[in-house]
Amino acid sequence: MTMAKKSRDTGAKVWFVGAGPGDPGLITVKGQELVNTADVLIYAGSLVNPVLVEQSGAAVKQDSWGMHLDDMVDALEKNAKAGKKVVRLHSGDPALYGAIVEQMEILEARGVATEVVPGVSSLFAAAAALKTQLTLRGVSESVIVTRPAGKTLEKDQLAEFSLLNTTLVVFLGTEKLEEITAKLTCPQETPAAVVYHASWPDQKIVRGNVADIAAKARAAGIEHTALLLIGGVVGTRKEGHITSYLYS
Repeated sequence: MTMAKKSRDTGAKVWFVGAGPGDPGLITVKGQELVNTADVLIYAGSLVNPVLVEQSGAAVKQDSWGMHLDDMVDALEKNAKAGKKVVRLHSGDPALYGAIVEQMEILEARGVATEVVPGVSSLFAAAAALKTQLTLRGVSESVIVTRPAGKTLEKDQLAEFSLLNTTLVVFLGTEKLEEITAKLTCPQETPAAVVYHASWPDQKIVRGNVADIAAKARAAGIEHTALLLIGGVVGTRKEGHITSYLYS
């Protein structure tokens, strides 16, 4: 019997939903409908706007902060097999550093079907806050999304990536801004920006360059929950920009 067949037989299902970057208005229509009608909502702690959590109404709500993988999957499975509508609410878009695959693999193996509803990533909320494009003709045709080395990543490729003259977006690195910028091998005058809590009411934007962005972010009180963006697209002048063929 295949895994998919087992899932259909049990009738149990868990929805993995991207909550968006923070502004509760930036969740998708489908995601909002699932949150509103959930019987059980297990959400990603303070990374999810509490307004969205409260919109789940009478649902049983559980903060997943500090939960071990086994405990979380057990809770998802138990409720889904009890006939409950179960929503696992992740921040941003779960496809980026969402750690959903390990949850889904275990659930599917236990006969619980899964479905993913994408969300608006903080990456795009940051670009909106900066009023720029991540790809801009004549400036950058590509985007690299990465993270610094740490507890779960032995070695990063920040030095190599920064040589490619493209837009570089660094997740999970706010506490290591000084270490990250020291690794970059692009010119020190390369534009850089840090966006804290993109789309939240307390959003902060700090602009600078590779040489000074870490110090400027610290001076602004930014220590966590921010994105670092590097490249010409975050500069105020957008040097080299060529008007799109769309409007020629």
